[in-house]
Amino acid sequence: MAKLKTAPLTLLGRSEANLPASPAEAKLETFPSPAKRPYRIRFETADFTSLCPVTGQMDFAQIVIEYVPDKLCVESKSLKFYLASYRNERAFNEAVTNRILDDFVAATRPREAVVTAEFSPRGGIGLTVRAEYPRAKRSRR
Repeated sequence: MAKLKTAPLTLLGRSEANLPASPAEAKLETFPSPAKRPYRIRFETADFTSLCPVTGQMDFAQIVIEYVPDKLCVESKSLKFYLASYRNERAFNEAVTNRILDDFVAATRPREAVVTAEFSPRGGIGLTVRAEYPRAKRSRR
């Protein structure tokens, strides 16, 4: 097996790294995909938080990112830091989910990707947002 080039990875193996203050400051780091065949990667986190843009109250969610890499894979520690950077971000749940997908696609250029965010119920209503790349084709009626 060829040795991975890890020089561009700035977070992996460094315990002194600080969490970014916002998603704009976060960086999704990547490394070359170790296989040429299509394969699926799934990340899950149950401790995602962001803030309601109106009330400032915390929104809690489980985020699932599933993707088929092309040439690049995302490094998991950078993804963890990126997702944690939303803790002070005021945005609607729909905007958060779509931004995560947009940033993920910009960093990795995957063959396909899906971000599903299951936000905890508030006022008795739970909310799940699913964003897909490439965009899901709609059937014409």
